[in-house]
Amino acid sequence: MKRLFIVLVVLVILNPAFAGDIAAGEAKAVICMTCHGEAGISSNDLWPNLAGQKEGYLTKQIRAFRDDHPLIAPFMDTLSDVEAENLAAYFSSLE
Repeated sequence: MKRLFIVLVVLVILNPAFAGDIAAGEAKAVICMTCHGEAGISSNDLWPNLAGQKEGYLTKQIRAFRDDHPLIAPFMDTLSDVEAENLAAYFSSLE
């Protein structure tokens, strides 16, 4: 039990080290901006705002949409997991 606690503490401490690259995400974000707005704020009620969302949430959602959304997957089918993390880091950094 003590070992598990130590592992969890180390993972929490190191978590920011695994964050995506904001600059790389910005370079990839052009395709997203078509629907989600230049600053990650959508002008259409049908599409969510991406700016300021939590990075982990965005990473999970980007991967899920890339893998299994009939409308969005064609735009994101070549996106790697690292690129998804970078996009999440970029949009998370916006306010």
